[in-house]
Amino acid sequence: MADLAGRPALPPADRTTVPPAEPGTAYARGVNWLEMLGWTGSAVLVWSLLQTRILRLRGWNLLGSVLLVAYNAAVGVWPMVGLNVVLTVINVAHLGRLLRTRRDTSAYAVVELPVADPFLRHLLTVHGADVARFNPGFRWPYDAADRTAFLVLRADEVVGIVLVRALPDRVAQVELDYVTPRYRDFTPGYFVFRRSGALTDRGFRRVVTPPGMVAPYYAGLGFTRQDGAYALDLPGAG
Repeated sequence: MADLAGRPALPPADRTTVPPAEPGTAYARGVNWLEMLGWTGSAVLVWSLLQTRILRLRGWNLLGSVLLVAYNAAVGVWPMVGLNVVLTVINVAHLGRLLRTRRDTSAYAVVELPVADPFLRHLLTVHGADVARFNPGFRWPYDAADRTAFLVLRADEVVGIVLVRALPDRVAQVELDYVTPRYRDFTPGYFVFRRSGALTDRGFRRVVTPPGMVAPYYAGLGFTRQDGAYALDLPGAG
């Protein structure tokens, strides 16, 4: 057969296509697992960005980055491998720093405020709904002489609020031990009760929580359970 110019026609091209992998074959299973790995890594990465707690954000972000390193390496998308390796290193560095300094007095500071301080009032207003969720019925009397207020700071960020009331025999009763959402995986109250000397400087020798207060982390600070409350003899108290 010839074309219009009299030249021999080329044989028709082989249009045979490779059939798709049959469901259940080893190849199809491999593709499905890779896709699941990629989607899972992406979902975990997005989920991490929705976390308000900084430790959880870094932890989930690290997991998502590791999954995406594996996925992109498997499919050969090397720029994305590089990006997620960098994210993994950043997350490991931040997590290490957060965990190393979680009880480091050089990283946290305790500052006493007057009970009627405008900044304290502002903080209790801004976090009022969250405070009420964990401490129903909490009210802070801004004109009470037997109250003391402390803020726990990390650099210039407020991470905790500890409010106490003076009882007889140099005892301080915890009225509020609040941690901001970003640092809720930490225990800023530790610096008020154990490390800063803030309470002993005010003349207290012992600190107690109200009966029935739900705060299991107190046992980890050396508090003992007494009559439904937690109590701690302050270190260094005379």
